[in-house]
Amino acid sequence: VMIAATGGRLRRAGDLFVAGASRSAQNILTAFIQIWANKGRSILTTLGIIIAVTAIITVVSFVEGFGKYMTNMLRGYGTQYMVVWPDISWEQELTGIGRVSMTERDVEAVRTECPDVARITPFLYTQTEVAYRKGGVENIPTRGVTEEYQVIRNYYVDKGRFFGPLDVETAAPVVVVGRSVLKLLECDESILGDTIQIADRRLRVIGILEEKGSFMGDDQDETVMIPYTLMMQMFPQMRDTMRFLAEADGEEKIDDAEAQIRRVLRRRHGLEIGQPDDFGIQRQDQMLREFRRMRSTAAGVLAGIVSISLLVGGIGIMNVMFVSVSERTREIGLRKSVGGRRRDIMLQFLTEAVVLSTTGGAIGVALGYALTYVAALHPQMVEIDVPIWSVALALGFSAGAGVIFGIIPAFKASILHPIDALRHE
Repeated sequence: VMIAATGGRLRRAGDLFVAGASRSAQNILTAFIQIWANKGRSILTTLGIIIAVTAIITVVSFVEGFGKYMTNMLRGYGTQYMVVWPDISWEQELTGIGRVSMTERDVEAVRTECPDVARITPFLYTQTEVAYRKGGVENIPTRGVTEEYQVIRNYYVDKGRFFGPLDVETAAPVVVVGRSVLKLLECDESILGDTIQIADRRLRVIGILEEKGSFMGDDQDETVMIPYTLMMQMFPQMRDTMRFLAEADGEEKIDDAEAQIRRVLRRRHGLEIGQPDDFGIQRQDQMLREFRRMRSTAAGVLAGIVSISLLVGGIGIMNVMFVSVSERTREIGLRKSVGGRRRDIMLQFLTEAVVLSTTGGAIGVALGYALTYVAALHPQMVEIDVPIWSVALALGFSAGAGVIFGIIPAFKASILHPIDALRHE
């Protein structure tokens, strides 16, 4: 008996489910029939939804595409290194009082006392005039480093060689140049083995750096690199204000490497507990995280701004649904007079509003894909992919707009009195 009763309840539940699914399918079919019967009005009604979804897809795709491009570029410059510099205020620079220093001995102490630092290089920087034969260019970024700089920053040569430990130890008069410097000097790869003049010193070109491109408007190929020991001879004032780059022995050890560097420098500089550091540390991975946060914020803000047009589109759907209710008042009265329930009528008009807005959203998604595809055909455009989550978000918002702005007209239709509705002209 219990089995028979349970079987009967399951059959009734199944029948109700099939009936509900059938009514939903019928409501959706009716909605498409109404949309097709009023094609012009439906297109104009959904225009706001179409524009909003197209804008969301396009904006998010472009922000994500450029974000991935910049992230990959930052990763290409290395993510395990940090820059350490003496924290000198402009008053100290002018007066020389309380002067902060960073020397070779500090760099060597970090090298020997920090086990989680895999590589380290002094980093001296200035802008100098570079001359070749009868031509010359001013304000060329000049870097004094060791051979480990190329590994830390992924700055390798594709012609010739980088200077080695012996060149650094002997302050050899050698230089490697970037591709943009060759263009500025109006020469080509034949400059290898020849000499150029930097700050009144003649240096032999032993290597040409591989092309890195631009980063935030800064041409990474417009640079020359020389041994830091040679640069200290050329610019003696840099000896006591030396920066250096330190690379951690793996991404998981960056925090430990930073703590070890901080401990060694504070001890060497005689800083007591509570005294602020007289040096600064900037980690590349922190820059990468900050950029990702900014990218996500920008994508969200821009998507939110363009989503305002969804509100306009939703209001348009609500208006046209009020018109539809008014036009079909007699139909509503007829359905209610033959036993139609409030919830059935409300569900019918709500389904029409959702189908109308979702159809507009689908058209907007298609247009968004088309726009990003056309933009990606440009040879200088970064790779653009439409994120799946942006498609789901756009369609979800458009369907939600149909529910929110369609429920009031649907409720109005459901509460009409059948006699009054049948009398409606």
